[in-house]
Amino acid sequence: MDGADLRHVTTWLFDLDNTLYPLETGLGIDISERITDFVEQLTGLPRDQARTLQKRYLDEHGLTLRGLMLNHGVDPNEFHETFADLSLEALAHDPELIGAIGRLPGRRLIFTNADAGHARRVMNHLRLDMLFHEVFHIESADFIPKPDPEAFRRLIAAHALEPASAAFFEDRAMNLEPAKALGMTTVLVGLGAEANDEPFVDHRAPRLAPFLASARVKETV
Repeated sequence: MDGADLRHVTTWLFDLDNTLYPLETGLGIDISERITDFVEQLTGLPRDQARTLQKRYLDEHGLTLRGLMLNHGVDPNEFHETFADLSLEALAHDPELIGAIGRLPGRRLIFTNADAGHARRVMNHLRLDMLFHEVFHIESADFIPKPDPEAFRRLIAAHALEPASAAFFEDRAMNLEPAKALGMTTVLVGLGAEANDEPFVDHRAPRLAPFLASARVKETV
């Protein structure tokens, strides 16, 4: 069976965490626990209430940090130091994914709500750093996170991106909605992708590497 028809795509946008490595690695849980630690220490709330506040800011703003900045005056650099020594041992480089990304013609960009330091560490660890032209991280967006449409507008302006010829790969469905509204092709990544029936999701990829390897892409001479 033919794969997804992505022959119109010349710019490939990828989220980082839980997209370029599987959610099942558990790294996302480690990150979440450290955020809870930060919120608990900042507010003095009991841990369960700190976690509730953390999740509320995530749901409201797309990024817990954004809520902490707006409501508590948190310095983003101090927040990001929380993850500077985060162990990446759970992540293994995936030769199949490396090959699948390497065959994609055109520009390849990372579009992440993570900071530059975390993005660099993860990409280097996964051996993906040489496959991408640029990283548009949370500092690039002036700390305005996905799914805020302004983050997408800033990405488009920074990289002279044409939405109609861009595909965006992301593990959180809510972050695909503004991309689709702008005219991008959207791909939901992760084991739960096939159960999603949102109309703004064009393609669903339970596993990213096989999806990319089988996709029909523009031929280059």
